[in-house]
Amino acid sequence: MDLVIGPLDLSAHVDEALAVQAIAFGLGADEVAVRRQIVLRHMTYPGARALGATVGGTLVGFVYGMPNDRTHWWSTVVEPYLRAQHNDIWLDDSFVITELHVHPHHQNRGIGRSLITTITDGASQPRSILSAIDTDSPARGLYHSLGYQDLARQVLFPSAPKPYAVMGAPLPLRRR
Repeated sequence: MDLVIGPLDLSAHVDEALAVQAIAFGLGADEVAVRRQIVLRHMTYPGARALGATVGGTLVGFVYGMPNDRTHWWSTVVEPYLRAQHNDIWLDDSFVITELHVHPHHQNRGIGRSLITTITDGASQPRSILSAIDTDSPARGLYHSLGYQDLARQVLFPSAPKPYAVMGAPLPLRRR
């Protein structure tokens, strides 16, 4: 496998990345169209960066994130849940993993681990936060193995059919 992990101009490759996300996350065309606008807006935020994983020149995974800002939509949704658990300090001076997706045919090969550890290694913040569907899943298993802990569970996002967990980890992430 000729896997390459490196910087990704996500604005220029948004459709390729969202095709991976659509397959990995089971998104329909309408959801992809909405997420396209969100991704393009996010990439204009200060400090936003993305990495891609390619095999044979084809994008098979990506991650992007940015320094957290309490005024961003995600933070305004999760803040009451974190505050209820006395964990809202995690919203300050954190690097948020906004999206991390690997094509199902390339999962369980360490690509997600490489993407998230590489992007957080470049963060100047002392910690990282993210949200994931609140169920036992390979993704949550990966995050736990990297040192992420549950900060709040059963977090409800508008229009999301399933509850999420907000997770946080000190940086650098734990290695195996």
